[in-house]
Amino acid sequence: MKELVSNTAVSYEVQKEEQKEVLTRAEIVEQYGSQLEGNPSVYCGTYSKYNGGSLYGAWLDLTKFADYDEFMDICRQLHADEEDPEFMYQDFECFPRSLYCESCMGEDTFDKIIEYANLNDNEQEALHDFLDLGYEFDMDTFHDAYQGHFDSEEDFAEYIVSECYDLNNMMGSLASYFDYKAFARDLFYDYHMGNHGHVFRA
Repeated sequence: MKELVSNTAVSYEVQKEEQKEVLTRAEIVEQYGSQLEGNPSVYCGTYSKYNGGSLYGAWLDLTKFADYDEFMDICRQLHADEEDPEFMYQDFECFPRSLYCESCMGEDTFDKIIEYANLNDNEQEALHDFLDLGYEFDMDTFHDAYQGHFDSEEDFAEYIVSECYDLNNMMGSLASYFDYKAFARDLFYDYHMGNHGHVFRA
């Protein structure tokens, strides 16, 4: 009897899943669509449609999803006309290129994009420099390596000197002759500066 009840419950859950309402494309765009105004977004089509000459799909704002599972569910509903759609993320906006993949939007990648979206503008710019310098996307490494924003390598050298040395006591009147440019050259064997002026420890 207990087994019969258990099987009935499983059958009921399966029926509920099968009867789940599928949103139309218009409803998906209304609830999850992207206006391409700054939030990380992808255009979700399928390889089957693309190979058949169709670009049918939609721009989806990744910040509008509660989690990766909801994102994948909406992608499946968007292409409910296919029994087993192979999603093709044909374009992307507003997140680092290193996180973009045409066919492999896995949960780890999705979570990293949401981490990026939660950063402020300065942090996002710094992260772009970090990734452009060849570092892997890892927020712990990013925060550990980050030194701040500076106008130039020489500006960073002056900051290090002011924080770590007392040139007036060490050099007296000769302090004004200290060669910050040469010191900066030596420093940047151990540090890197990105295109936007953000500095990271090597």
